[in-house]
Amino acid sequence: MKWCTFFLLSAFGIRCLGADENRGVRLKDLITIEGVRTNSLVGYGLVVGLNGTGDRQQTLFSAQSLTNLLLRMGVSVSPTLITVKNTAAVIVTAMLPPFAQPGETIDATVAAIGDASNLQGGLLVLTSLRGVNGQVYATVQGPVITGGFLAGRGAANSQTVNHPTVGRIPNGVSVERLAPSLPLGNVIKLQLKDPDFTTSARISAALNHRFGPAVPVAHADNASLVTVSVPPDYANHPTEFVAALEAINVEPDRTARVVINERTGTVVLGNEVHIRPVAIMHGNLTVEIQTHLTPVPAGPYSSAPGQVIPDTAVTAKDEKPRNVILQDGATVEELVKALATIGSTTRDVIAILESLRAAGALDAELEVI
Repeated sequence: MKWCTFFLLSAFGIRCLGADENRGVRLKDLITIEGVRTNSLVGYGLVVGLNGTGDRQQTLFSAQSLTNLLLRMGVSVSPTLITVKNTAAVIVTAMLPPFAQPGETIDATVAAIGDASNLQGGLLVLTSLRGVNGQVYATVQGPVITGGFLAGRGAANSQTVNHPTVGRIPNGVSVERLAPSLPLGNVIKLQLKDPDFTTSARISAALNHRFGPAVPVAHADNASLVTVSVPPDYANHPTEFVAALEAINVEPDRTARVVINERTGTVVLGNEVHIRPVAIMHGNLTVEIQTHLTPVPAGPYSSAPGQVIPDTAVTAKDEKPRNVILQDGATVEELVKALATIGSTTRDVIAILESLRAAGALDAELEVI
């Protein structure tokens, strides 16, 4: 019988997630190729056409930007003499995918940098987007779509839903220059998303078994990098070679780890977590203190005010401890079943796991988030 990869304990109970551990994971989900990456683009622009929700007078750079825009169109005006509430200065960002070709369109995100209260219904004027090297790789223009809105006027009689000062322009970015991606050559370097020596060695062995039974084509350099030489059969087709190696299944090796979220009461344990022989005794001690205030009036012939005398009662309740004994080589499944048998809550499980780790009986990393 195959058990799931890990168990999830939460306030809603115990749920089994994952798949058969022998199926492996596609290499495509474990690695990235060196040089094949997205590139961040950023630009500064103006959103116009707002219904009085743009930048105010104290945001000087939006007025200066509007003046420069009008000057390029042949209109000369001083930035100190204009008051335009329908314009907002924004920062525009986009992610340029690898091997993007000129003419492709991608999405952009627009965010107000002044004191504009709402970008709903605005239009972004033509803006250039630059990479980290300062070169222009794309241009963007179009209507801004926000996921929220602002209704009403003033702070006392207005209602804001979601975040109206950030919006998106779907397919509004036009790529103007080739993305700075390295071309595929005779040597391809695979970068592991989760560095691990064992996983790196398994990837190298799987590639050699698939493409180089006679002459090895892959070598594990370290925990994060595997170098692969393109086989002669794929010398003129490196793209097809990358597609073929991405489809290979490899079983990654994971560090035994227990993740605890004390804010939500969630505990995630990997199936590779093992527990040493240990006996667990868990019980609850409840101390309750109740104070009752009893008024005592003054005497019949006394002018002194009455008094209030506190009456304090202390009670303690100690529940009978519940025992759990785990033998050598106990698995997560046995731990979960044992804790569920004694009626432990998620908070109890967290306390027990922390105690097991302190006692040296839990062979795993304990991470609290």
